[in-house]
Amino acid sequence: MKQVVQNYKSGELAVLDVPVPGCKPGGVLVRSAYSLISTGTELMKVSEAGMSMLGKARSRPDQVAKVVQSVATNGVPATYRKVMGKLDSYTPLGYSLCGVVEQVGAGIDDVKVGDLVACAGNEHALHAELNWVPKNLYTPVPDGLAPRHAAFGTVGSIALQGVRQGESRLGEVALVIGLGLIGQLVVQLLAASGVRVVGVDPDPVRCELAERLGAAACGDPESAAVEAAVAELTGGHGVDQVYLAAGGGSNQPVELAARLCRDRGRVVDIGKCRLDLPWNAYYEKELDVRFSRSYGPGRYDPEYELEGRDYPIGYVRWTERRNLACFLDLLARGSVDVEPLVSHVADFDDAVETYQHLKDGDLKAVAVLFRYPEQAADAEAPAVAVPVVKRPGGGVPQSARAAKSPVRLAFVGAGNYATSMLLPHLAQRDGVELATVVTTTALSAANAQRKFGFAEATTDLDAVLGDKSIDAVFVVTRHSSHAELTRKALLAGKAVFVEKPLALTEDELAGVLAAVEESGNDRLQVGFNRRFAPLLQEARKRFGARTSPASLRYLVNAGRLEHGSWYLQQGTQGSRFAGEGGHFIDTASWLLEADPVSVYAVATPGNEDLQVVLRYPDGSTATISYVTTGSAGFPKETLDLVADGRVLRLDDFVRAAVWDGRRKRWVSSRLPKARDKGQNAELAAFVKAVRTGGPMPVPVESLVATTAATLAVQAGLAAGAPVTLAGAR
Repeated sequence: MKQVVQNYKSGELAVLDVPVPGCKPGGVLVRSAYSLISTGTELMKVSEAGMSMLGKARSRPDQVAKVVQSVATNGVPATYRKVMGKLDSYTPLGYSLCGVVEQVGAGIDDVKVGDLVACAGNEHALHAELNWVPKNLYTPVPDGLAPRHAAFGTVGSIALQGVRQGESRLGEVALVIGLGLIGQLVVQLLAASGVRVVGVDPDPVRCELAERLGAAACGDPESAAVEAAVAELTGGHGVDQVYLAAGGGSNQPVELAARLCRDRGRVVDIGKCRLDLPWNAYYEKELDVRFSRSYGPGRYDPEYELEGRDYPIGYVRWTERRNLACFLDLLARGSVDVEPLVSHVADFDDAVETYQHLKDGDLKAVAVLFRYPEQAADAEAPAVAVPVVKRPGGGVPQSARAAKSPVRLAFVGAGNYATSMLLPHLAQRDGVELATVVTTTALSAANAQRKFGFAEATTDLDAVLGDKSIDAVFVVTRHSSHAELTRKALLAGKAVFVEKPLALTEDELAGVLAAVEESGNDRLQVGFNRRFAPLLQEARKRFGARTSPASLRYLVNAGRLEHGSWYLQQGTQGSRFAGEGGHFIDTASWLLEADPVSVYAVATPGNEDLQVVLRYPDGSTATISYVTTGSAGFPKETLDLVADGRVLRLDDFVRAAVWDGRRKRWVSSRLPKARDKGQNAELAAFVKAVRTGGPMPVPVESLVATTAATLAVQAGLAAGAPVTLAGAR
């Protein structure tokens, strides 16, 4: 088998062929699926190995003291031979992985061959294809938890043990210094516990990531903003706990901890930073300094770790293994999200190059995973199904009764988008009656009724769905409710306009289509409005028909979200691209006149900036660059379509042009304030279809294909491979 090793004397990194470990009693043999690189601990070790002998000595004074003692006891020659022999040997790397049980040792009855387990330990969860892991250093992975996420189990346990040492309580305020991998996990664990968190890190990207994952505020340790945030959250008293998750030789973290901690607060050291405690500052506040020892009770106890002797739960509630299981449970329930922390997934065979890129700074990362050969083979062709739309009558779209005039509409939801982009158009449209608005809070319904003239306002959805006089229902709620509300409205026989996304999961999409099949009602439109934009419609017409495959580039300069935006609630509302990406995929598919057959997605750390490549049946490709880190002064959406010696260019729905050969054949522009992204035309087409009983503006099959392609982006990011859209037309 293969294993990643390092020679501490020379600094050499290698992937060696080594013997397969035996499956001893009291443990299991595990074939690795994913292992996690600790970008803190492991990189420190890798960097030390590359130092001169003097540099090594300076970085490890504890080991120098042992050498001095050995010289006194054994003499210089014997000590030299012993030290050089130890240095000039290969040592393993890694301590956190997820894999499949391949063999079960004697005395093990809690797992079986084929079970997925998370493993811990710097001697047992190594970057190797196979590891023997004793009982107290593995735990079964909960159903539904992805192996790449379960590989975070050990580092999650380290963060969890640190939080336990802080004895955080509901409503307290904590300061996390250092927002690397451990710090980001500590932030999430504290936030999940009802603790308000302020983060500190010199890297603004890590600060923004921590805020997205639950921190109330983050900033540079030198900035006044951190002290201001602490003062505001604590009424000037200081934080209740400080978690030192930083590394390096600076004493700044412990000094900052003393300055911002309240009287008799707690300071917990999780990382490996300098700890020259300023005596006066710590004494005057009587600060309680605590250390968090790795994964929890049991660590460094050979009877616990190697012999499997557990501590009674009545005496030691949280051991290494119980912490590991607890963290996996938090992941499985969505209380902690590690996907935004994954900066890169590398094939195991590329381990040496990956470490080198990390060491040289070419790869900026919070967390990096190794994907092992069998897992890579499985990931070569992941697939997302494009469900077939089944209707009574052999799959033919169903006709609908023409609505009486005026068309009576009900709105479910009256948030910002509904009140700014949809209702102003509908309120002015002849032949439309805004019948009822439904919201979860009475006041928002009353406000919408007053502003747009709804006949009724209510919080009772069932009453609206049961009202036979309602012709169509608009679903304009938060993303997590779209699929279920659409399903109910279809079953009630209503035409449905649902804002994107139609669904956040394959199961949700299948549920919507089951409602179409059960009811025979396919009167559905998703708010993909770009294809209705007048400027883009005219540009497409001027571009003309294609005779060869096309290349399309779509740059979406999405920008940062404001802190507190519900779009950041990825655990419940899906990723930002899951919510918005359908717009751009639908536009590309409309321009290319087909549905995609495969999707490939890559992302920057935290999955903030995405590159999504769509492939179409005729060989055409579309690349969507969805970025959040661009200039606010640059246009939000720019698009280029290239084929047959022609180029179509769209600049943010303000200007468009078509080039043919060496000249511009057509150009058109609008005033910026007249930017029209197609909402009005889309609503007109939907109302006309409802009124006349004619076909919906976009076939259901296209809506389903776009939704499946959007879902495939997340699947592709998880697999690190292209995703086939199985069943795509």
